[in-house]
Amino acid sequence: MEQQFYSNGKLLLTGEYVVLSGAKALAVPTKLGQWLRVKPTEKNGLHWTSLDADGSCWFETHLDWEEIQFPLTSSEQSVRTTLLTILQKAQQFNPDFLKNRGGLSVTTELSFPKKWGLGTSSTLLNNIAQWAQVDAYRLLFDSFGGSGYDIACAQHDSAVVYSLVNETPLVSPETLDPLCKAQLYFVYLNQKQSSKEAIAAYYKKQHRLADHCEEISAITEALLADTSYANWFVNLQKHETILSNLLEMQTVQEAYFPDFDGMVKSLGAWGGDFVLVLSKSDPSTYFEQKGYHTILPYSELVK
Repeated sequence: MEQQFYSNGKLLLTGEYVVLSGAKALAVPTKLGQWLRVKPTEKNGLHWTSLDADGSCWFETHLDWEEIQFPLTSSEQSVRTTLLTILQKAQQFNPDFLKNRGGLSVTTELSFPKKWGLGTSSTLLNNIAQWAQVDAYRLLFDSFGGSGYDIACAQHDSAVVYSLVNETPLVSPETLDPLCKAQLYFVYLNQKQSSKEAIAAYYKKQHRLADHCEEISAITEALLADTSYANWFVNLQKHETILSNLLEMQTVQEAYFPDFDGMVKSLGAWGGDFVLVLSKSDPSTYFEQKGYHTILPYSELVK
């Protein structure tokens, strides 16, 4: 009998970086996510296949039960070793997980292109947690690490305000239907950049984090209290300025779109995948002329 599990993708609208230090972050689940399907097979062991949104296979491997049972000793960084680490952690938290030997076929299937960065890892981890019947946050903190907001999005079908208090996740589901929804767009930049330098610069300013956390939390609350275009424009612009000063980096609008008539805000790691755009008119022509062809209205992407 086949088992199947599903998790939502994620977008972090406020609180990038500072969510790690306790700031309240506003995050939304996407209509796109990832499936995990498990069915028995005759061949002993666990056969794993990962499919991209177009149906192409981007990862495939076969794991013997002994590999999962015994902790890894290799320092090799690969998709296979990461998968083994997650499965081993899940089995530690629930010794009955994968206890019955035999053959299993596991297939994961993304409904968004893997390169979009909407949560390939977080949706996988949350699906494995459901399958293993273990706490997804605990599994995250003991494997990938991170703040955990993406797990909250994976599990909720509404916006969430997410924060870490004494390393404990606090999740508050919110009804979010912005008045300015028709003026909100997501544009895919396809400019993968390492966030290591930004994170290093962020942690150098430990003495200033408390003030910034309060400011960002206030912006998160302000966006929920008033969802008009004018309020979102002012507060998201303020958010960008705070993070720009903290990270000692240009905002994405300063760096790439200084002539844009509207507001462009970074999402997640600065310089990464999608940006949030506020524009009173359809900005597609502007971004397409600059070479960015994936432009999605808010209502098309957000659950």
